[in-house]
Amino acid sequence: MKERIYICHTFYHVYVACLKELDRRRKNAAAAGAAGHGASRTEDTATLMLSTMSNDFGSLPARAEKCPLFDEVVIFPEKPASAYEELAPLQKDTGSAIGNLLGRIRFSKRLGQLTEPAVPVDLKQYRDIYVFCDSDPIGYYLNYKGIRYHALEDGLNCIANFDAARYDNRDHFALKAAIARTGLIFIQNGYGRYCIDMEVNDLSVLKYPCPKYVELPRKSLTDALTEEDKEILLSLFLEDREGLLRQLEEGKGRPRVLILSEPLCDLKTRERLFRDIVDTYGAVGGERALVMIKQHPRDRMDYSEKFGDCILLSSAFPMEMLNFVPGLSFDRLVSVYTVVDALQFVKEKIILGHDFMDRYEAPEIHRKNEKIGA
Repeated sequence: MKERIYICHTFYHVYVACLKELDRRRKNAAAAGAAGHGASRTEDTATLMLSTMSNDFGSLPARAEKCPLFDEVVIFPEKPASAYEELAPLQKDTGSAIGNLLGRIRFSKRLGQLTEPAVPVDLKQYRDIYVFCDSDPIGYYLNYKGIRYHALEDGLNCIANFDAARYDNRDHFALKAAIARTGLIFIQNGYGRYCIDMEVNDLSVLKYPCPKYVELPRKSLTDALTEEDKEILLSLFLEDREGLLRQLEEGKGRPRVLILSEPLCDLKTRERLFRDIVDTYGAVGGERALVMIKQHPRDRMDYSEKFGDCILLSSAFPMEMLNFVPGLSFDRLVSVYTVVDALQFVKEKIILGHDFMDRYEAPEIHRKNEKIGA
């Protein structure tokens, strides 16, 4: 029996997995010290499983294999439900509640079956399975196989902005949640039968409760990081640290603005949206600032071509790594939806939100939580 596995879909997921492993190492070391002996190797073993469904991890797997936090790194060629043509009929509205339920039962099982050949390890051999984004096919696979696991929120306080479980099941949610508890259908984020618990950053920002939510503030994990811990993280995530540091040195002595890109709207609208952000927020105190854009891993727009007047930071690392760059400072940070509470190197944080997005697309596209009933 192996100890732990983290199933990650993004760089941020890997970052949180690292925070949890570093926290475990500290606690194990403290317990071992109190007992007068060293921590055992068995207690420290963890596997990192990287889904390639929605994220290109680039050279991260090779660096992760050298990282002291993981004993094994495996690639998971997960495919979305849309990749399987046979599933489409099962998602169509039959006009009958019973017909729709039967289709969903078949869909939940079949997606699990179709995902099974891609799973690279025997997950039943792990004592603890940690899954980010169990709304993806891996959640259906675990439900189909009856494998118990721990769920973790996809992004910092992301359920507060979009409660996907309740939105996707917003008609007769209580009934659907009850059926999900039997395992016949699957609902993500703490409502599946085999989900042990759902780890979130802050319970106070969540409007709708779930019995399986457990709170673990990310700040409690980052505040405990040592300089050695930070070096482990930087070595894992930064492929070209010196190149990044040279970029971050640009514009010192003048106002500096950091904009976080996000995969919003269609590409043409997205270009207009971020050009408006640069034009509106790219000056500080009446002085034109140096603007840097941190590209989101799933944002495929070519910012280097469209925004040649800005410095483009790589998408291949979580933005939290910038917290560990000594002396780094920005006058302003601008985000549309990304939660930036954890970022410590900016003087002013601007979150634009729904009112801003209403100018670029129909409000019903992004105001999803407003459609959730009681």
